[in-house]
Amino acid sequence: MSVTPTADIIRRVPKALLHDHLDGGLRPQTVIDLAQESGYAASLPSTDADELGRWFRDAADSGSLVRYLETFAHTVAVMQTEEQLRRVARECAVDLAADGVVYAESRFAPELHIEQGLSLDQVVLAVLEGFREGEREAAAAGTPIRIRVLITAMRHAARSSEIAELAVRYRDEGVGGFDIAGAEAGFPPSRHLDAFEYLRRENAHFTIHAGEAFGLPSIWEALQYCGADRLGHGVRLVDDLTTVAGALSRRDLSQADPSRVRLGRLAAYVRDKRIPLEMCPSSNIQTGAAHSVVEHPITLLRRLGFRVTLNTDNRLMSGTSMSREMELLVTEAGWTLDDLRWVTINAMKSAFLPFDERLAIIEHIVKPGYAALGAS
Repeated sequence: MSVTPTADIIRRVPKALLHDHLDGGLRPQTVIDLAQESGYAASLPSTDADELGRWFRDAADSGSLVRYLETFAHTVAVMQTEEQLRRVARECAVDLAADGVVYAESRFAPELHIEQGLSLDQVVLAVLEGFREGEREAAAAGTPIRIRVLITAMRHAARSSEIAELAVRYRDEGVGGFDIAGAEAGFPPSRHLDAFEYLRRENAHFTIHAGEAFGLPSIWEALQYCGADRLGHGVRLVDDLTTVAGALSRRDLSQADPSRVRLGRLAAYVRDKRIPLEMCPSSNIQTGAAHSVVEHPITLLRRLGFRVTLNTDNRLMSGTSMSREMELLVTEAGWTLDDLRWVTINAMKSAFLPFDERLAIIEHIVKPGYAALGAS
């Protein structure tokens, strides 16, 4: 029988996270500390940690991806030196581990962190060093975590090929793959085709933000034109679903009978090919990609057998954590412990990590961890 987990059980289950932005997960107090050290404090909306945390959440609750992205000006501003980058990465590892995350992929765009003279290589090395420090600190605290980095290029810029080469250059030092991020509308994945073709020639992994603020054409390009291994968000894939009675509105998602849902050709391809969807409910609600947790596509897509994964996206802007995202799905969308186990294993199956290492985490950490808490 499926178990409805309590908040305590949710906190204790092992978690896997594929979609978390480094510059979207700072502690509010860290933003303040680094701003004061660098002379940026006067530009912050507040120098009180609680007030600043609320400001980030409220500013992100705009319903617009463009306005949501504007909040990053403050976090990026205090991530411009090696010391700042190391601290942010170290704290990211420690915070995720304390939340029960046993494997995480953290993504960031090196090109955003060179305003004070750092080279792209220095940025990457500082972040990697910070994560290794955080892993050691988490292990010493009894909460071990494995972290890989995804190197991101900004889709509105013209440096994606250079950034892709950077990802390949450091793939043996902890870089798991590549991504493009930023405003979707007007900046299709195909603008960066040279970078994706280079990555495929180098046998490198990459995911693409697609289907977050833009619809099926963005998803189609990411997969069929660019060859993405995974989709960042992909919530608009539901635009390719109908029912036997006709169109399926986004407000009908929570009530849809999976046996009566029909998949369009693109949706069917995604499910048949087991293409992972990196879904982020709280963030998707903030940017208008979904109306509510109960109406978020993740529940219907899970019931339809898509390879969905659960993620945080930007913990600071959404005021969230993996435990909170899980608890929202349990309390508002009726998820069970088995559902949480399922998306966790999905994430590990989809991780940009060698197969034997993925399997070891699934068999020796995830499955035993859930079984001990009552999962079937």
